[in-house]
Amino acid sequence: MITMTLEILPAKPQALLFQALANPARMQILNLLREKGMMNVTQICGELGMEQTHVSHNLRCLAFCGLVNSSREGKSKIYSINEGTTLPLLKTADEHLRKYATNLLTCDALER
Repeated sequence: MITMTLEILPAKPQALLFQALANPARMQILNLLREKGMMNVTQICGELGMEQTHVSHNLRCLAFCGLVNSSREGKSKIYSINEGTTLPLLKTADEHLRKYATNLLTCDALER
């Protein structure tokens, strides 16, 4: 029998990744990209009713963390969800919430 051990990464980058996900605006952007696919900043702003600077700032964070991909299309930058890791992570979070943590859907205690 072959056993493989998974190298556990340091806590700080893990915490930073989950900190990036803990922001409601970034989660709205991720869910929008998950639902609609590729979009530019103007399209995201229109769908979410957020200011361009706010969306751009959050997209930079998401891209830095590898949660979204970006590509150039003319003068525009097009964003898409990282289908290899972010999409499965969000699906797992949805499943976890439905199965173990439905109380979080109405929780105010964890909000700052």
